[in-house]
Amino acid sequence: MIPFLLLAALNAPVIIDTDCGVDDMMAIAYLLAQPDVKIEAITIANGLAHVDRGAANVIRLLEHAGKGDVPVYIGRNKPLAGSAEFPKAWRETSDNLSELKLPQPKSSPQKQTAAEFYKKRLKDTKHPVVVLALGPLTNLAEGLEGSKNAAKVIQNLVIMGGAVRVQGNLGDGGSFKTDNLSAEWNFFIDPLAAERVINAGLPVRLVPLDATSRVPIGPEFLKELEQLKKNKLGETVLQLLLSEKGVVEQGIYQAWDPLAAVALIDPRVLISENLTIRIKRDKPEEGRSQASPGLSHNAKVAIGARAELFKDLFFSALSAH
Repeated sequence: MIPFLLLAALNAPVIIDTDCGVDDMMAIAYLLAQPDVKIEAITIANGLAHVDRGAANVIRLLEHAGKGDVPVYIGRNKPLAGSAEFPKAWRETSDNLSELKLPQPKSSPQKQTAAEFYKKRLKDTKHPVVVLALGPLTNLAEGLEGSKNAAKVIQNLVIMGGAVRVQGNLGDGGSFKTDNLSAEWNFFIDPLAAERVINAGLPVRLVPLDATSRVPIGPEFLKELEQLKKNKLGETVLQLLLSEKGVVEQGIYQAWDPLAAVALIDPRVLISENLTIRIKRDKPEEGRSQASPGLSHNAKVAIGARAELFKDLFFSALSAH
């Protein structure tokens, strides 16, 4: 195992946009375990969890971490266009998080919507932020609409989404039948939002399946986490991962959102190229993220990842020191 590495503190607070799946919650727990990371707000996107249930679970996690003062904003409950959604069983798992042993939330989400929050926040050019997007990009697309200052405010936008040079994951696990073999779930749910955000002129670091496929979470990873001397948030991550034990044992689970969260702090975990990414919106490839040749680019795209470095950084944050 690589020796413990101290991570450089981010020089701006973090806004997390999440659809509150199990891997999202693992990623959020990882960032909450970082003493030098300031989470300014969390916005809830429609995706794996329904937005109201996802918000309640995020608030539970924040309160558990002693960060109950972090505001949570709920986004719209449907994509900008279309009606795509995750399989019902997956959504039930994300809504309930039955293995997560946390008390019921004491506080409530903000009355302001996620889109309203972004529109207001993007006017504050004196205080830059970094944004970590872990689900469909609906909230960001709505919030960016009409903004003239977004590139001045958003210092870095890390997006978990897409499949550039690898096959998509809509058919993984056999829960969803489709002829679309090229799309990744986050972009498939709301291709219009993905297209708008990718083309918004922001400093995008994209973490697609090309990178997450290099960081599988299998039985050995789970065993090491069980044996790790964990802090409070490490115990929470273990509970979350145990809720996906069946999928982990099938060998189809990846460090999707946790990899993006680690990369937000330490991009060395990724192997990247500057590419121009275009999002397809028409069947049968809706949500496909395609790399186009050219001198210009709109994203720094992770086409690989360093699995051992990821594991070391992830476990270090979750271990008792």
